[in-house]
Amino acid sequence: MGGKNKQRTKGNVRPSSSGRAAEVLTREGGVIPAFVGFGSTVASELSYVPAVHGAEDIDNLVDADFRLVLRKLSKRDVVTRLKAVQDFGSMCQERDADVVKGILPYWPRIYCKISVDHDRRIREATQQAFEQLVLKVRRSLAPFLKSLMGHWILSQCDTHTPAASAAFQAFQAAFSPAKQPEAIGFCKDEILNVLQDVLLKETADTLSDSQSLTEEEREAKYVRMLTSSLLGVKRLLSLLLQDDRAALETGLAHLVNSGKFWKYGKHKIPQVRGAFFEMVCALCEFTPGLVHAEAARLCPAVLLSIDDTDPVVLPPVWEAVLHVVSTIHDCWTHVNAKKGFLPKLWALLKEGGKGMAKALHPNLMPLLSKLPPEVTDPKMDFFTMFFTTFAQGLSSERAVTSPSESAAIVTSFVECLRYCVLQNAEDVDDQGKIRSMLNSQQLLPLLENALRNPSLQNGPLFLSVTEMLISWEKRVGLQREGEASDSKDVFQRLLTDFWEELGLLCVSYVDNEEADPQALEGIATLLHVMRYPERVNKKQTQKKKSVRLCFSKPEENEKTGVEGDGAEKLAQAVSELVNEKAFGSLQTQHFEDVVCQLAQLCLVHVNEKNSERHLVFLSHLMRSFHTPRVFSTLVELDDKMTKDEKQRDEGIMKNPAVQFLLERVVVWLAEKGRTDTEHLVEMVFSSLHCCSGQETNRILNHITTMGLSWGIILQIIQRACTDPETLKSCSDWLKGSVLGEQLLGLTEELCKVGSSSCDSISSTSGHSWTLISLVLSQHHNNESLIGEVYMEKILEKLHATLSETKSLSDKGNMEPLISFICDVASTFFSSVQDCLLLVSAEELLLTVFQLTAQDQAHTHLSDSLLHKMRKVCVAGVQSLVQHCEYEVKEGGFLHSAAVWVRKQLLATPLDMKGIQVLVLAVQSVVESIISVCDQASSIIIQFFTLLMPSQTEWTRIRRALPPQWIKSPLLSSRLRDVCEKPSMDMWKFRELNKLPAHLCACALLGKVAHSAAFTHGGQSEAESPSLQQNLTYTVSELLYALQWCKELNYSPTMVSTYHNMLTDWGLSEGLNGQVPMKPLQETLYTRSVTEGGLWSLTLENYIHSNSLEGAAVRKLYGSANSLFPVSQSKLNTLQVLCPSMSNEDRESLVALATAGLVNWQEDENVYGCLAVLLCCLNASTQVEDKVVQAILATVMEWRNSREDWFLFSCDLSKATSEQLNLSVEIMRFLSWLVTRCPAILGGSQWDFLLCSMLAWLETASENVGSLWNPWVQLFVCENAGLIVKLNEFFTTLSSSNIADKLPPELAGEWTDFFVEGIYNLLLPLPVSITEAFAEPDDPVFPLAVLQSVGVALTHVPVQQLTQNSLPPRFIADQKTNLPEPLQTLLNTFCPLLLFKARPLQIAVYHILEKVMPQLPECDGEGDNNKSDDDRDEPCLSPPASLMAILSTCEELCDNILSGIQVGEFAVVQPLSVEYSCILGYLLSWKLLLTFFKSSSSHLRANYAQYLKRSCSLNKLLLHVFKLMPENPAYPGQEAEARETKTFFTESLNLAVDKCDSVEWELPHLACSVYYSTVQDLPAMVRLWWNSQEKRVSAAVEKFTIKYISPVLSAQEISSVHTSTQMFDSMTVKARSAAREVIATYSVDDIFIELVIQLPQNYPLGSIAVESGRRVGVAVQQWRNWMLQLSTYLTHQNGSIMEGLALWKNNVDKRFEGIEDCMICFSVIHGSNYSLPKKACRTCKKKFHSACLYKWFTSSNKSTCPLCRETFF
Repeated sequence: MGGKNKQRTKGNVRPSSSGRAAEVLTREGGVIPAFVGFGSTVASELSYVPAVHGAEDIDNLVDADFRLVLRKLSKRDVVTRLKAVQDFGSMCQERDADVVKGILPYWPRIYCKISVDHDRRIREATQQAFEQLVLKVRRSLAPFLKSLMGHWILSQCDTHTPAASAAFQAFQAAFSPAKQPEAIGFCKDEILNVLQDVLLKETADTLSDSQSLTEEEREAKYVRMLTSSLLGVKRLLSLLLQDDRAALETGLAHLVNSGKFWKYGKHKIPQVRGAFFEMVCALCEFTPGLVHAEAARLCPAVLLSIDDTDPVVLPPVWEAVLHVVSTIHDCWTHVNAKKGFLPKLWALLKEGGKGMAKALHPNLMPLLSKLPPEVTDPKMDFFTMFFTTFAQGLSSERAVTSPSESAAIVTSFVECLRYCVLQNAEDVDDQGKIRSMLNSQQLLPLLENALRNPSLQNGPLFLSVTEMLISWEKRVGLQREGEASDSKDVFQRLLTDFWEELGLLCVSYVDNEEADPQALEGIATLLHVMRYPERVNKKQTQKKKSVRLCFSKPEENEKTGVEGDGAEKLAQAVSELVNEKAFGSLQTQHFEDVVCQLAQLCLVHVNEKNSERHLVFLSHLMRSFHTPRVFSTLVELDDKMTKDEKQRDEGIMKNPAVQFLLERVVVWLAEKGRTDTEHLVEMVFSSLHCCSGQETNRILNHITTMGLSWGIILQIIQRACTDPETLKSCSDWLKGSVLGEQLLGLTEELCKVGSSSCDSISSTSGHSWTLISLVLSQHHNNESLIGEVYMEKILEKLHATLSETKSLSDKGNMEPLISFICDVASTFFSSVQDCLLLVSAEELLLTVFQLTAQDQAHTHLSDSLLHKMRKVCVAGVQSLVQHCEYEVKEGGFLHSAAVWVRKQLLATPLDMKGIQVLVLAVQSVVESIISVCDQASSIIIQFFTLLMPSQTEWTRIRRALPPQWIKSPLLSSRLRDVCEKPSMDMWKFRELNKLPAHLCACALLGKVAHSAAFTHGGQSEAESPSLQQNLTYTVSELLYALQWCKELNYSPTMVSTYHNMLTDWGLSEGLNGQVPMKPLQETLYTRSVTEGGLWSLTLENYIHSNSLEGAAVRKLYGSANSLFPVSQSKLNTLQVLCPSMSNEDRESLVALATAGLVNWQEDENVYGCLAVLLCCLNASTQVEDKVVQAILATVMEWRNSREDWFLFSCDLSKATSEQLNLSVEIMRFLSWLVTRCPAILGGSQWDFLLCSMLAWLETASENVGSLWNPWVQLFVCENAGLIVKLNEFFTTLSSSNIADKLPPELAGEWTDFFVEGIYNLLLPLPVSITEAFAEPDDPVFPLAVLQSVGVALTHVPVQQLTQNSLPPRFIADQKTNLPEPLQTLLNTFCPLLLFKARPLQIAVYHILEKVMPQLPECDGEGDNNKSDDDRDEPCLSPPASLMAILSTCEELCDNILSGIQVGEFAVVQPLSVEYSCILGYLLSWKLLLTFFKSSSSHLRANYAQYLKRSCSLNKLLLHVFKLMPENPAYPGQEAEARETKTFFTESLNLAVDKCDSVEWELPHLACSVYYSTVQDLPAMVRLWWNSQEKRVSAAVEKFTIKYISPVLSAQEISSVHTSTQMFDSMTVKARSAAREVIATYSVDDIFIELVIQLPQNYPLGSIAVESGRRVGVAVQQWRNWMLQLSTYLTHQNGSIMEGLALWKNNVDKRFEGIEDCMICFSVIHGSNYSLPKKACRTCKKKFHSACLYKWFTSSNKSTCPLCRETFF
């Protein structure tokens, strides 16, 4: 058994095994020895897996998985054991029964161990697993029961309830209820042995392993085991049969005889004590013989423990007490009651049970019944002490704060008192004194205490006393079912005494001017309970828990009042008494006498002292006692007090209730200044209980006409509606004319007051509006509360008042009034069925709807009031359509509402808010209808039909739409249209204040159709043809409106807002799915053919969005001939249909158009034919060359005979749109010829084409002022397009194969003559346009012209720019070296970089970019800007015009980006003013960087110095890092792309005519500028980066490393690879993987190798220069050269190759004999590349000028750095 690494004994091929050891022992001894772990006792520890139980054959019976799980059960880790138990249960459930049975021999010892585990989760899981085992093995468990059952019973008594419940469930699964006693009897001895071992033998240390559990855990386990064992004995006795119990008494006697057992009654742990007393109860119940034998120890242990008030212990203690006094008749002989028991009882009662009254007090009456005379004598003292302490308990802290505790004490008190009275009911003096004491000294003081204590009043005291009095009356014979008993006189005197003393008590409180209101309320509550005990809430009268008692003599039952089942029977009896009927409650005359006496006292105090509290008390009395005698008493008293006899009518004299009501109550009601009248109203109805229906009506009418406040009338009506009987008795009054007229007058008064003064309404009319609302909404059995006539009149008045608000101008004046009317209407609509059958109700609802459907600016209603009115409207509409017979009739609500809405749409201009409010109101109506009916309801269809405008109205509002939409499709060649007499004002689209009626109608009808969800599948067209037609018209008009918005490009703002609103409503697609496609297509086509224009574009959009094929389109037009002859509308239709037509149809159209053109003299309307021809040609229709030549010949013929058609040298402002259209079509035809058929053109035809183009361009340049006209713009745009086509054609001519087919002189003429002519006219055109139209946001600004001209200008040759003929433009004091044409070009075009027109900015950029490489040449060597004096490094300014624009842009960008931090992305609205500023700024820098890159090294240094001084680059970098996105990913790439494209890897395409992805243009441009900057000015960027604060530099570095460095490093390495630059005596190689460049320099015997390493953050970080091989160079010189190369690469603004070239030049100069500058130790200056020229006159050493300047300024001396002599 040694260590792992020890050598085994020779021949021992197997390691040691405890399993084999056990097997050997088994073979030798024949049995398995009782090693630890093999027993089933409690103390056994599981130290072995089941496999070592013995022989291999037994071990093999256990499944391997089970063996593994059972092994885990012996682990110390709690989680491991828990998981193992859970797995065991699962395996028992899943495996076959045979497999599970294999573990049964090993289960008992394991179960005995883990069922008492310290962890409660394991114990619970063990029982659950055991249940699965039981269910699987069933009867096979029987042989192992005896070893299991002891711990099984223990587990069923586990203190952890879930574990105990699981064990019990397993027990139930194993044995049916009938079999359980038999199973327990079979194992009873073993069970008792286990329990006795725990109770008598075990300790905390013997039960647990001290190594696995702490001391606290061991103690807790021991306590739990003790508790479970004591409870286990109880459970064992309860389950055993009687015979088995007798057989077990010997074993139990051994347990009971033990002194250790009796100590558990005084154990320090409450759980143990509680379990002990529960076991004692079981002993008393099941083994009385054993109990009698141990009475001497049992009685003191139980009876002297009653002061143990622990919540766990007290219930079983008192249960044991009752068992003891019932079972052991001589128990008091073992206990001194006077000294031991009673003092503890008195102390317990005084403290109210110490918070355990609910458990303690129900046991007192059974205990009282079992106390023998020797304990209770003398009785008077005993009962006095008993009840006095009892009552004192009510004052204990717990009883005061806990209603349930107080209720338990009170209930028990009355029960005990009632029992004592019954026990002392004999007519003898002693018992009489006891009864008197109980009544006067105990009961009445308790009642008096309750009168001042609300908690006692609300408890069960009054009800319990009432029940007791009823039982006494039964014994007297006053109750109907009661019979007089022998002790009748006794109880009669008892009742008389009680009522006499109670009457005196009540009078003492009532007959007091300053009577306590609380006491008065208590008296009223007491009398009410006595009058109506059945109305009392019976929560407190719960069933009492107690022991069943059986008295020895059956005849005593009546005497004691406690029958066989003790307190349970008594509680049952009390419950039966409580359920008695009201008038069977208290029948004694004394009761009513007391009430009458109190009522008279109250009346006296009210009359004499005007006491309000007595009046309230009188109201409470009369509510409970509205009997004739009470009223007679009050009237008699009143008569005595009134000296002069009043004249009364006979009816009043007959009925005292009426007399009291009219003479007293009504007078009190009419008193002024009375605020609280609720008790008086209650008094009225108490009196009316004694009146007939006629009297009731008469009295209430009288009260109504007295002029009382409306609050009182409201209270009377509310009280009348509280129950059906009262409502029935008052119905004549409610429906009568008196009340109706009064309410109508009230309504008129309220409306009048409300409209005149808003201050008074809320303060004085609150009750009045509530009253109106009540009488309108309160219904009973579908009948109105008041007469229908008056209800109708009230509604009419409310409607009239509400209607006045529609013309109200004073804001908020009537708001409170409207709010009240809304409340009334809402209640009326929502609570009254069929309320809207009244005409006035429909009119009221219409007015409410109209108010909700108008903008608050018009109605002046607050948000809260509007919300309230919308709710009213919804309730009203729902109530309206719920009526099964409702139809949409003229004059009805829905008809009137629809007509009004249609009028609002067509006649009233609405803004966005107005249409939204109107649509919201109509939608609310529609949804309310749908919520009651379905979508196909005839009501909703009729309502939708009424909302539809007629066709005439549709046409009128459609034509009223502003015509500016035509501009966009016209200039984009999507539409050919004309306009009658266009004027500039017509195209100035001013900001809309009101939406056009057409848009409003489309929005509303579209939303209604969408909400109603009409579907064409729901009903056939035959059933609802009008609905289908209306839906088709609605959808087509909605599509038209959407197309109008689209053509306006969703501007101005209101159009954009309108479209967003439609999108939010789900209407942006046009509701296509709700109508059949065929009728919609036909409708759109018909309107396109008849009206053209926007309908044609709508049709085109519908065809594209629904992907209609050619066949579907052909069904619309039939044949091509149907579209001829061509009208304007047919032309529009043909243009949109042409791409979808078949080739045959298009060829037919070409033939028809060609015929019309060739025969133009017959019908000079050639425009349509030419337009149709071009439509077909652009759709790739095949046409023969002969046909094309014929058409061209016809056009050239027009040139001769109809020159006016070409508009050469015309004033375009006077030309009509038809004339301009024809010229445009000719230009388009010529463009098509250049693109498609250039080869068929001859010399004359080319001359015609080119000369026409130039003539048109000249016409355009002369008519810049007419460019406000879209047709003139189209004229210029198409001409510019023709120029672009010609440029592209001649540019690609040399590479194409058609050059041979063209006239030989054509290319030369183009280059020599036409190009110059074109660009002499084109170059000034942008300037002319911007001067004529200075405001780019003006609607008439010709942006399209600038775009077309800009595209044409991008093709301008550089020669035309450098030799331009622009008007000279110079700026005073502008320093320049440029020739005049170039300077004029810059001065003319640079300012346009800031013009707010993107096409112009991009075009100017492309123009200037072409001349930028030419500009540095004009600065020569830069010597003219250098001076010979000792100054700082020389600097040279880039072109002044460009720098001026850059400076202006810089300031603008500073303002725009000032609030944004570096690293944050500034989102700029595309094409906004800010966009233009930033675009101009970045384009200027782009030009400047191009200029910089084109300059030579020495000039570049000078320019860089200028940028450094001006700090322009620093500002650029800060701006750029605000404009570049955090993730510069290129848009439109697939997410799965292997290499992510970014703005740094993709080149920027700055197209003039670019229209998509404009939102990404600025970020991309910013990235491009930054990339160019770090590429061309790396030293300056590095310098800027090093000077920034940490946050900025970190953000810049992170971004650069991630996106720029990899790209730039790869480019630098690639440029080394691909460089064509050759060096004498130096070779350069690159290693792309290592990001290294290796330079090898060799001259004669000298050999130098330098390794240049690019940093990760290149170019921000410094480039590392490392030493390679070197031969023939001194160390110091070597270090100098390395330092020089590092300096050049770090501080020069250029590439690595340029830095190496500079370094090589420096080394070459060194070898040529030029000495180093002794300041920088370099021959060539690092930044300005100059040689040392300044020599000291003393030492003759030469220095760089820039180095000397720095030396002098930094040292503040003018001495030579080397010899220290004065330098001069």
